[in-house]
Amino acid sequence: MLIDALLASGDRGGGRPAVADPTRELSYGRLIRLAAVLRRQVERATARPHVGLMLPSSGGFAATFYGILWAGRVPVPLNFLLQTDELRAVVRDAELDTLFTIRHFAEQVDPLPVKAVFLEDLPLRRELVRQRFRRLPPPPRPHPDDTAVLLYTSGTSGLPKGVCQTHRNLTADVAACLAHARLTPEHRFLGVLPPFHSFGLTTLLLVPVALGASVFYLPRFQPAGVIEAIRGRRISIALLIASMYGALLNAKGGGREDLASLTFAVSGGEALPDVVYERFAERFGVRIVQGYGMTEASPVVSLDVPWASRPGTVGRALPGVTVTAVDDAGRPVAAGQDGELVVRGPIVMKGYYRQEAETRAAFTPDGGYRTGDLGRLDADGYLTITGRKKELIIVGGENVYPREVETVLAGHPAVREAAVVGRPDGARGEVVAAFVTLRATATATELREFCRERLAGYKVPRRVIIADDLPRGPTGKILKRKLTMPPDEAGGRSARRC
Repeated sequence: MLIDALLASGDRGGGRPAVADPTRELSYGRLIRLAAVLRRQVERATARPHVGLMLPSSGGFAATFYGILWAGRVPVPLNFLLQTDELRAVVRDAELDTLFTIRHFAEQVDPLPVKAVFLEDLPLRRELVRQRFRRLPPPPRPHPDDTAVLLYTSGTSGLPKGVCQTHRNLTADVAACLAHARLTPEHRFLGVLPPFHSFGLTTLLLVPVALGASVFYLPRFQPAGVIEAIRGRRISIALLIASMYGALLNAKGGGREDLASLTFAVSGGEALPDVVYERFAERFGVRIVQGYGMTEASPVVSLDVPWASRPGTVGRALPGVTVTAVDDAGRPVAAGQDGELVVRGPIVMKGYYRQEAETRAAFTPDGGYRTGDLGRLDADGYLTITGRKKELIIVGGENVYPREVETVLAGHPAVREAAVVGRPDGARGEVVAAFVTLRATATATELREFCRERLAGYKVPRRVIIADDLPRGPTGKILKRKLTMPPDEAGGRSARRC
């Protein structure tokens, strides 16, 4: 089904630009031929149903991904930012015996229990010439509920789990994105998000291919390179995480004329601080919109749109998707009230690979996916994310939402980023602790006083830890479980570093 979208775009215009990166450009016709060539290589390399690929954002990833699908197999994109033991665990869980990659990752791949197929070693140029004289093989005909892609979560709250995204899930999410965002083939996408993450895979490969639009991939995020790509390639759609937009603000060069072609700047994956939204609009003349999703929902659940934007929210649910906020008993809460978000619709995963108990626990009795996220819906259906259910801090019986405190801290002119967690306290159950990175000099005491002027006393961080950097997952999201509290220091008089 996913291959059909690629072939249809080729039929509509095989000469149209499809994917490009700093080393190559592929039209739709050439991308299809290269995918057909790689299909043959996959069939020769392995008989297993799952095939690994470890490649950066690039035309090579796109062609290999579709080649694996065309061979009737399930692609398993691997996170090249993981350590060897983590990669080994994913390889074994996914039951891989073959991995398509490039020499750049040879040292990471060598210790893994798989056969590595390096794209540089394949006779791709010769086979591409031959493919011009061959009839394209017919696409496979999977059942809509067959697994299309096996994606491993980034493990922000534990070990990665394999998410079984079906052909129905992905085609439904792509179609809903196209309708909700009113996308057209004339759009030009910038691909910086890693393709092993659902956000990058769906929005920067499956969506533009279904449109017949073009994508320019950058294998690494570098602020100056992103600004240059947007200006030089006349990019109209950029999808980044909030910290990437923050990094663009810290870049020395760049102004309104550089980002003038952008019509859609989407932030997802983590909360967008108000200060980043405001400064980005002021400097670049671009108003960022936010989206919400998770790997288990293929991943886009909701998206704010420029023509009906409600800043601070993540917009409305996509067509065909239902989001409900519920209390601890699973009952819907009133508009404007916080609750755990439950998602229903064709975009919701089939389940976790080989984890029946985890799958059962993730769903309500009527099939809704329990996201673990806290949020509220207003009377018009706009969704605001307020935090993670497991991250909710209870101070002396009062609920504290980390995101609220983080937003206040991010409003201080010296603060670059903030992450708020709860820590055990003998007297009050829990207390608030904040980890921050700075762009200018400030002390922990100053930051606590800044919060005290804007928050109820029980929400003010008991401790503020100033760090050089914060631990991150593969997309740049802060990993709160890895935030380490240093030994207490009496009085909290100075800025501490972890």
